[in-house]
Amino acid sequence: MHEGRGRAFPSEGEVRDLVRRIVDATLDGDPAARTREAPAAPGPDTTVAGSVPAPDRVAIAIGADHGGVALKDRIGEMLTTTGFAVHDCGTHGSDPVDYPDVAHAVARLVADGTCRWGIILDGAGIGSCMVANKVPGIRAALCHDLSSARNSREHNHANVLTLGARFIGEGLAIEIVRAWLGPNGGRAVTRPGSRRSPRSNDAT
Repeated sequence: MHEGRGRAFPSEGEVRDLVRRIVDATLDGDPAARTREAPAAPGPDTTVAGSVPAPDRVAIAIGADHGGVALKDRIGEMLTTTGFAVHDCGTHGSDPVDYPDVAHAVARLVADGTCRWGIILDGAGIGSCMVANKVPGIRAALCHDLSSARNSREHNHANVLTLGARFIGEGLAIEIVRAWLGPNGGRAVTRPGSRRSPRSNDAT
């Protein structure tokens, strides 16, 4: 020990030895502490419960004007919860916007392959359908019930769905979207045995 002004101070080595003895005594009183380990971190192949692996996520573009924004947001929530990768083209508020701009933005994402499907809402759904169908490669269908939704996919191979927010409620809109995507989540483009899709507007 070192002495200074009448007091004896332990050396650095003595302090370390004292700490070591205290730690050993503590561990001796709790044998499990010697083998206790922190939980292993998830590895690169670990999938979080409830998540959808990225390669299985189908991309869907959605958009609406101010007349359909509330319903668009609800549909987007449903699609995200179901496991789709949702690309929201707006609008995001109640301020008036021009529906052709939104419809064209959704249609372009489908046409260039960024998204497999598109869903557009405005007041009646008619205008957005007409705008979307001007984009080469787009086959947009306005649907107002489950039968027209299924028919547009099974027989017309629609890749964009338009809805009139003023004419259908939230519950029916959700069911139409589900019917339009089909039981396999919209992964099938054509029916087995079908020979070809209808002539698209990029045909010459």
